[in-house]
Amino acid sequence: MLRLVVLISGAGSNLRHLLQASEDAEFPARVVAVGADRPADGLDHAEDFGIPTFTVALSNFSSRDEWGDELLAQIELWQPDLVILSGFMRLLPPRVVAALSPRLINTHPAYLPEFPGAHAVRDAIAAGATESGASVIVVDDGVDTGPIIAQRRVPVLPGDSEASLHDRIKIVERELLVQCVLDIANGHVDLKELAR
Repeated sequence: MLRLVVLISGAGSNLRHLLQASEDAEFPARVVAVGADRPADGLDHAEDFGIPTFTVALSNFSSRDEWGDELLAQIELWQPDLVILSGFMRLLPPRVVAALSPRLINTHPAYLPEFPGAHAVRDAIAAGATESGASVIVVDDGVDTGPIIAQRRVPVLPGDSEASLHDRIKIVERELLVQCVLDIANGHVDLKELAR
């Protein structure tokens, strides 16, 4: 059984989908804790499912490295096999990435390497793209530059707003995340091999 720690910054819709999937006794992974970098609505999902939570706010520390060290300490308390950044809107310090890699994955609302960064959906609309997508990657020290585990295209429809496109991308993102966790747990995806 794969032990998962999920880190969020917002509403946690991907987290909720993963929690629902893991209620199935056949699902080979369990979320053991959920962390956030701020008071996040998504922590309520964890509480709904009886999952412990923790918050490590950057504003409580004098440097990103100190924040990262405390975040890593909180993560490691749960001895996870896999750490998932799902709507986690902070870049992790390099030593945190190094400590967790390659057992550290991220969901992203674009078909990478297209539209990396925090505003991927808005950037796709602004660029007049006819397609965007969703990706799950192994986290490295870059911004959305790690090895791709899985991705799928999502069309940009005429008249799409940032919100309407993002809503459709989130559906695909949730499906990809659950499938990636399954594939990692079942040995169909080897993160060490991907990260070489």
